[in-house]
Amino acid sequence: MTYMPHVLVVDDEEDIRSLLTGFFRRHGHEVSIATDGVTLFEMLNSRPIDLVILDVMLPGEDGFSLCRRLRATSKVPVIMLTAVADHVDRVVGLEIGADDYLVKPFDARELLARVKAVLRRTTQSDVAVASTGTRPMLSFAGWRLDIARRELRSTDNTLMILSSTEFDLLLAFAEHPQRVLSREQLLDLAHGAAHEVYDRSIDVQVARLRRKLDLDEKEPPVIRTVRGGGYMFTPTVRRG
Repeated sequence: MTYMPHVLVVDDEEDIRSLLTGFFRRHGHEVSIATDGVTLFEMLNSRPIDLVILDVMLPGEDGFSLCRRLRATSKVPVIMLTAVADHVDRVVGLEIGADDYLVKPFDARELLARVKAVLRRTTQSDVAVASTGTRPMLSFAGWRLDIARRELRSTDNTLMILSSTEFDLLLAFAEHPQRVLSREQLLDLAHGAAHEVYDRSIDVQVARLRRKLDLDEKEPPVIRTVRGGGYMFTPTVRRG
Protein backbone atom coordinates (compact mmCIF):
# COMPACT_ATOMS: atom_id res chain seq x y z
CA MET A 1 0.00 0.00 0.00
CA THR A 2 1.16 3.52 -0.80
CA TYR A 3 1.82 5.59 2.31
CA MET A 4 -0.55 8.55 2.69
CA PRO A 5 0.70 11.37 4.93
CA HIS A 6 -1.87 12.20 7.59
CA VAL A 7 -2.71 15.91 7.85
CA LEU A 8 -4.85 17.38 10.62
CA VAL A 9 -6.70 20.58 9.63
CA VAL A 10 -7.70 22.72 12.63
CA ASP A 11 -10.05 25.52 11.54
CA ASP A 12 -13.49 26.69 12.69
CA GLU A 13 -14.55 27.80 9.18
CA GLU A 14 -16.51 25.01 7.50
CA ASP A 15 -15.69 26.17 3.96
CA ILE A 16 -11.94 26.10 4.71
CA ARG A 17 -12.18 22.63 6.26
CA SER A 18 -14.19 21.34 3.31
CA LEU A 19 -11.86 22.89 0.72
CA LEU A 20 -8.68 21.53 2.33
CA THR A 21 -10.12 18.10 3.05
CA GLY A 22 -11.12 17.53 -0.56
CA PHE A 23 -7.98 19.09 -2.00
CA PHE A 24 -5.50 17.16 0.14
CA ARG A 25 -7.33 13.86 -0.32
CA ARG A 26 -7.20 14.31 -4.09
CA HIS A 27 -3.46 14.80 -3.75
CA GLY A 28 -2.79 11.62 -1.82
CA HIS A 29 -3.13 12.70 1.82
CA GLU A 30 -5.20 11.31 4.63
CA VAL A 31 -7.08 14.18 6.29
CA SER A 32 -8.68 14.63 9.71
CA ILE A 33 -10.39 17.80 10.91
CA ALA A 34 -10.78 19.63 14.21
CA THR A 35 -12.61 22.85 15.05
CA ASP A 36 -10.90 23.79 18.32
CA GLY A 37 -8.11 22.91 20.73
CA VAL A 38 -10.02 20.21 22.54
CA THR A 39 -10.61 18.26 19.34
CA LEU A 40 -7.04 18.91 18.21
CA PHE A 41 -5.52 17.18 21.22
CA GLU A 42 -8.11 14.38 21.12
CA MET A 43 -7.02 13.66 17.54
CA LEU A 44 -3.32 13.78 18.38
CA ASN A 45 -3.81 11.38 21.27
CA SER A 46 -5.89 8.91 19.28
CA ARG A 47 -3.85 8.38 16.11
CA PRO A 48 -0.55 9.32 14.41
CA ILE A 49 -0.56 12.75 12.76
CA ASP A 50 2.22 13.77 10.34
CA LEU A 51 1.46 17.51 10.17
CA VAL A 52 -0.99 20.02 11.66
CA ILE A 53 -2.47 22.92 9.67
CA LEU A 54 -3.52 25.29 12.46
CA ASP A 55 -5.66 28.42 12.14
CA VAL A 56 -4.71 31.29 14.44
CA MET A 57 -8.24 32.58 15.04
CA LEU A 58 -10.14 29.80 16.80
CA PRO A 59 -12.98 29.85 19.33
CA GLY A 60 -11.72 29.57 22.89
CA GLU A 61 -7.97 28.97 22.93
CA ASP A 62 -6.29 30.59 19.91
CA GLY A 63 -3.79 28.99 17.54
CA PHE A 64 -0.75 30.66 19.10
CA SER A 65 -1.56 29.22 22.51
CA LEU A 66 -2.28 25.80 21.03
CA CYS A 67 0.99 25.79 19.09
CA ARG A 68 2.88 26.71 22.27
CA ARG A 69 1.23 23.80 24.11
CA LEU A 70 2.01 21.44 21.22
CA ARG A 71 5.66 22.41 21.23
CA ALA A 72 5.98 21.61 24.92
CA THR A 73 5.28 17.92 24.28
CA SER A 74 5.41 17.17 20.55
CA LYS A 75 7.64 17.70 17.52
CA VAL A 76 4.79 17.26 15.01
CA PRO A 77 5.23 19.89 12.25
CA VAL A 78 2.83 22.85 12.36
CA ILE A 79 1.85 25.23 9.56
CA MET A 80 -0.19 28.19 10.81
CA LEU A 81 -2.90 30.02 8.91
CA THR A 82 -3.91 33.60 9.67
CA ALA A 83 -6.11 36.31 8.23
CA VAL A 84 -3.64 38.99 9.36
CA ALA A 85 -0.83 39.88 6.94
CA ASP A 86 1.47 41.18 9.66
CA HIS A 87 5.16 40.38 10.21
CA VAL A 88 4.56 40.60 13.96
CA ASP A 89 2.21 37.61 13.76
CA ARG A 90 4.81 35.73 11.71
CA VAL A 91 7.47 36.40 14.32
CA VAL A 92 5.15 35.24 17.09
CA GLY A 93 4.34 32.07 15.16
CA LEU A 94 8.01 31.24 14.62
CA GLU A 95 8.93 32.11 18.19
CA ILE A 96 6.49 29.58 19.56
CA GLY A 97 7.71 26.87 17.18
CA ALA A 98 5.59 26.91 14.03
CA ASP A 99 7.36 25.44 10.98
CA ASP A 100 5.72 27.71 8.44
CA TYR A 101 3.10 30.45 8.15
CA LEU A 102 0.56 31.30 5.44
CA VAL A 103 -1.82 34.27 5.18
CA LYS A 104 -5.49 33.88 4.20
CA PRO A 105 -6.75 33.97 1.54
CA PHE A 106 -4.23 31.50 0.17
CA ASP A 107 -3.80 29.28 -2.87
CA ALA A 108 -4.37 25.65 -1.89
CA ARG A 109 -1.54 24.64 -4.24
CA GLU A 110 0.88 26.86 -2.33
CA LEU A 111 -0.20 25.31 0.96
CA LEU A 112 0.24 21.84 -0.53
CA ALA A 113 3.76 22.76 -1.67
CA ARG A 114 4.64 23.96 1.83
CA VAL A 115 3.19 20.84 3.42
CA LYS A 116 5.24 18.66 1.07
CA ALA A 117 8.39 20.67 1.80
CA VAL A 118 8.01 20.31 5.57
CA LEU A 119 7.17 16.60 5.33
CA ARG A 120 10.07 16.01 2.97
CA ARG A 121 12.50 17.54 5.45
CA THR A 122 11.16 15.45 8.32
CA THR A 123 11.27 12.15 6.42
CA GLN A 124 14.39 12.33 4.24
CA SER A 125 16.72 11.30 7.08
CA ASP A 126 14.57 8.22 7.79
CA VAL A 127 14.90 7.17 4.15
CA ALA A 128 18.68 7.59 4.29
CA VAL A 129 18.91 5.47 7.43
CA ALA A 130 16.73 2.73 5.95
CA SER A 131 19.01 2.50 2.92
CA THR A 132 22.29 2.47 4.86
CA GLY A 133 21.26 0.66 8.04
CA THR A 134 23.03 3.28 10.16
CA ARG A 135 21.91 5.96 12.56
CA PRO A 136 24.20 8.97 12.28
CA MET A 137 24.78 10.92 15.49
CA LEU A 138 26.39 14.29 16.09
CA SER A 139 27.69 15.14 19.57
CA PHE A 140 28.58 18.61 20.82
CA ALA A 141 28.65 20.61 24.07
CA GLY A 142 26.87 17.91 26.08
CA TRP A 143 24.20 17.26 23.44
CA ARG A 144 23.59 14.35 21.05
CA LEU A 145 21.75 15.00 17.80
CA ASP A 146 20.11 11.85 16.42
CA ILE A 147 19.69 12.57 12.71
CA ALA A 148 17.56 9.50 12.02
CA ARG A 149 15.06 10.11 14.80
CA ARG A 150 15.36 13.89 14.47
CA GLU A 151 15.90 14.13 18.22
CA LEU A 152 18.15 16.20 20.47
CA ARG A 153 19.09 14.70 23.85
CA SER A 154 21.26 15.87 26.72
CA THR A 155 23.98 13.79 28.38
CA ASP A 156 21.41 12.39 30.84
CA ASN A 157 19.23 11.34 27.85
CA THR A 158 16.60 14.03 28.45
CA LEU A 159 14.75 14.84 25.22
CA MET A 160 14.71 18.47 24.12
CA ILE A 161 11.66 19.10 21.95
CA LEU A 162 12.52 20.79 18.64
CA SER A 163 10.21 21.83 15.87
CA SER A 164 10.99 20.55 12.39
CA THR A 165 12.37 23.96 11.44
CA GLU A 166 14.52 24.19 14.57
CA PHE A 167 15.94 20.72 13.96
CA ASP A 168 16.85 21.56 10.36
CA LEU A 169 18.59 24.76 11.42
CA LEU A 170 20.51 23.02 14.23
CA LEU A 171 21.59 20.27 11.83
CA ALA A 172 22.84 22.89 9.36
CA PHE A 173 24.90 24.49 12.12
CA ALA A 174 26.25 21.17 13.45
CA GLU A 175 27.33 20.05 9.99
CA HIS A 176 29.28 23.30 9.49
CA PRO A 177 30.89 23.96 12.89
CA GLN A 178 33.25 26.85 13.58
CA ARG A 179 32.40 28.54 10.31
CA VAL A 180 30.70 31.89 9.83
CA LEU A 181 27.40 31.30 8.04
CA SER A 182 25.35 34.17 6.65
CA ARG A 183 21.59 34.26 7.02
CA GLU A 184 21.25 33.46 3.32
CA GLN A 185 23.51 30.41 3.66
CA LEU A 186 21.53 29.20 6.67
CA LEU A 187 18.25 29.63 4.78
CA ASP A 188 19.61 27.52 1.90
CA LEU A 189 21.12 24.85 4.18
CA ALA A 190 18.12 24.52 6.47
CA HIS A 191 15.21 25.12 4.12
CA GLY A 192 16.48 24.76 0.56
CA ALA A 193 17.07 27.54 -1.94
CA ALA A 194 13.49 27.38 -3.27
CA HIS A 195 11.86 27.75 0.14
CA GLU A 196 10.55 31.25 0.72
CA VAL A 197 11.32 32.42 4.24
CA TYR A 198 11.27 36.07 5.17
CA ASP A 199 14.40 37.79 6.47
CA ARG A 200 13.80 37.71 10.23
CA SER A 201 12.95 34.01 10.42
CA ILE A 202 16.56 32.91 10.91
CA ASP A 203 17.08 35.40 13.74
CA VAL A 204 13.91 34.20 15.47
CA GLN A 205 14.85 30.52 15.10
CA VAL A 206 18.43 31.13 16.30
CA ALA A 207 17.05 32.86 19.38
CA ARG A 208 14.83 29.84 20.10
CA LEU A 209 17.76 27.43 19.69
CA ARG A 210 19.91 29.51 22.03
CA ARG A 211 17.29 29.37 24.76
CA LYS A 212 17.21 25.59 24.46
CA LEU A 213 20.95 24.91 24.08
CA ASP A 214 22.55 27.44 26.42
CA LEU A 215 21.37 25.99 29.73
CA ASP A 216 24.55 26.88 31.64
CA GLU A 217 25.23 30.63 31.65
CA LYS A 218 28.85 29.95 32.69
CA GLU A 219 29.55 28.14 29.41
CA PRO A 220 30.22 30.02 26.14
CA PRO A 221 27.22 30.31 23.80
CA VAL A 222 26.74 27.45 21.37
CA ILE A 223 25.77 29.87 18.59
CA ARG A 224 27.72 33.11 18.40
CA THR A 225 26.63 36.20 16.50
CA VAL A 226 29.29 37.48 14.11
CA ARG A 227 28.75 41.16 13.53
CA GLY A 228 28.21 41.88 9.86
CA GLY A 229 28.63 38.21 8.98
CA GLY A 230 25.92 36.03 10.44
CA TYR A 231 26.32 33.24 12.98
CA MET A 232 28.93 30.68 14.03
CA PHE A 233 28.38 27.29 15.69
CA THR A 234 31.19 27.29 18.25
CA PRO A 235 31.49 23.73 19.72
CA THR A 236 33.58 20.88 18.38
CA VAL A 237 31.26 18.33 16.73
CA ARG A 238 31.93 14.58 16.86
CA ARG A 239 30.25 12.03 14.60
CA GLY A 240 29.02 8.63 15.76
